[in-house]
Amino acid sequence: MTGHGSMGKLFSKLFGSLKITRIDRYIITKFLSTYIFLIAIIISIAIIFDFNEKIDKITQSHVSIQKVIFDYYLNFVPYFSNLFSPLFVFIAVIFFTSKLADNSEIIAMKSTGMSFRRLLRPYMISAGIIALTTFLLGAYVIPRGNVARVNFDNTYIKKKKITSADNIQMQVDTGVVAYITHFDNITKSGYGFSLDKFVNKKLVSHLTAQTIQYDTLSERRYSWSLLNYQIRTLKGMREKITSGEKMDTIIMMEPSDFFYTNNQQETMTLPQLDEFIDRQKLRGAAGVSTFEVEFHKRFAMPFAAFILTIIGVSLSCEKRKGGMGTSIGIGLALSFSYILFQTISATFAINAGWPPMISVWIPNLLFALIAFILFKKTPQ
Repeated sequence: MTGHGSMGKLFSKLFGSLKITRIDRYIITKFLSTYIFLIAIIISIAIIFDFNEKIDKITQSHVSIQKVIFDYYLNFVPYFSNLFSPLFVFIAVIFFTSKLADNSEIIAMKSTGMSFRRLLRPYMISAGIIALTTFLLGAYVIPRGNVARVNFDNTYIKKKKITSADNIQMQVDTGVVAYITHFDNITKSGYGFSLDKFVNKKLVSHLTAQTIQYDTLSERRYSWSLLNYQIRTLKGMREKITSGEKMDTIIMMEPSDFFYTNNQQETMTLPQLDEFIDRQKLRGAAGVSTFEVEFHKRFAMPFAAFILTIIGVSLSCEKRKGGMGTSIGIGLALSFSYILFQTISATFAINAGWPPMISVWIPNLLFALIAFILFKKTPQ
């Protein structure tokens, strides 16, 4: 209760009384309705362009209209709406606030004694609603829909669906290394399997099996069946050999660990991403930075709503000689530069070895500084 109280006092100090007035409700309603309207317009245009670009491949693949609509575009809309949410927030703020300024409504508000900080309060409430919705959708809801969208894209558009893998080697537990010569993802089976266990960098157990089969019917995760296996147990100078035709066992790996599909990180919820990253780090697998970038973006993107809202209101709360067009032009330039900077910094994390967390948050930190400067320069 103390934490909530201190947060409430801080919010009240920055943006005024916590009581929601008629003006607050007016601004919140206009902000959110403009935001939703812009999403509907821009996503409709994006669907038209996307369909026009992919129509040849869709036709050649002979995929049904039902799959195109329900597997792809029904999941395309929430994914891209959430992905470009900061852009929609920024444009909505610029567009709506410039209109208020042109109609002298902000001047009227200030004439009643309303400060700029107080004016910001309904904007920040709206940004909070958008940020929370964006986070919950991006972390838990949209990834589930992305499974069908990404599978559709990889199967019918990019046609890069991988069904087998060779020479798989990974650390499945501390000091336990697995190797599979070839694995078929359709039958969920492989051959040439070995499992080595090390204690203090010394080999203590060496298991081999001609065939390894993943048990898809088992209720337990990581259930495997080993066929024609042999286990060599080493203890000092002694060696014990046991063998058999079949052994059911638990090995901390599953077929999805052997394959990286395009945009696989987008199909995982936040807990799944966290678990996957920890598991891949334990195994010493490559390409983990792509998943770490996605993990940190799930937090950074919603936070951007607050930063871009402050910048947008600061830029457009006063009348300009160029009218609304000047504010919208500046707003578009800043919003696209934010998205560009975010893309570049994420690329450095994936390809140049930058720390993923720092790379993802750099655009937010830079634009937070811009927001602070604009906030200070705006007449209070």
